[in-house]
Amino acid sequence: MPPARPPAAPPVTRFVVLGDSLSEGVGDRVGERWRGWAALLAEGLRPDGAGVAFTNLSVSGAQSRDVAETQLTEALALRPQLASVVVGVNDTLRRTFDIGQFARRLDRVCAELTGAGSVLLTACLPDPGRMLGLPVPLARPLARRQRAVNAVVHALSTRHGAVHLHLDAPAWTDDRSLWSADRLHPGERGHRAVAGAFHRLLRDRGLAHGAPPSPEPEQPPPTRSDAVLWLATAGTAWVVRRCGDLLPQLLLLAAAEVRHAATGTSARLDARAEHALTRALAATMRE
Repeated sequence: MPPARPPAAPPVTRFVVLGDSLSEGVGDRVGERWRGWAALLAEGLRPDGAGVAFTNLSVSGAQSRDVAETQLTEALALRPQLASVVVGVNDTLRRTFDIGQFARRLDRVCAELTGAGSVLLTACLPDPGRMLGLPVPLARPLARRQRAVNAVVHALSTRHGAVHLHLDAPAWTDDRSLWSADRLHPGERGHRAVAGAFHRLLRDRGLAHGAPPSPEPEQPPPTRSDAVLWLATAGTAWVVRRCGDLLPQLLLLAAAEVRHAATGTSARLDARAEHALTRALAATMRE
């Protein structure tokens, strides 16, 4: 008997990307635009990159609300076979953060996409406070929020059969060569690593038929002076934008961290966050 042939790829692979600046490609500039991991991955979905209909709906600063209320409608109209949904960090950086709302929105997005026949790509993300090196009283509230977001993403990825990447693992967060000068977004090497990791997972499922993206960057890595320049320009603007929304509450949260640490009751804050997470996950499982 002749050897069995691998299943043929469909005539066109429609790949739609939903999310925020990480999926928009911030940190991987080519000419005057951002490229990013999703565009690199799209090139490897089929031999020679032919026959891929790639649409990136991601927008810098997007929260789960933006994905659920705006990007989802546009994505469903495109009838994607692959749909990436990576979001959550911007939710944690808002005073309105609510893990229950985040879970309900993400569950709806995942359910509607898989219900329309899409295979999902998801990722849990690093803690922004740790990546930025914030002082402990400021970093711990953000870490608590990001842990809750990642727990929801893990649970819903399993529930909806997503292709999932653990970008919060030390192998990613401890390798500074993967990150851009702002410390919040991957640099070119990091975007290539994310694209390569997703490509391996998709290939194992028979969903990637082309060559994986090269891991080697085409641009030089960011220097220390690049980091200083970012902090003095774009970084300052980023802080100013967040100050009016997050900073007042974050200072209150930091004060609570200090107070509970002084009285040896920090576990109460962790327990409160864990209780909210448990309720959020239970609510999505009932729907």
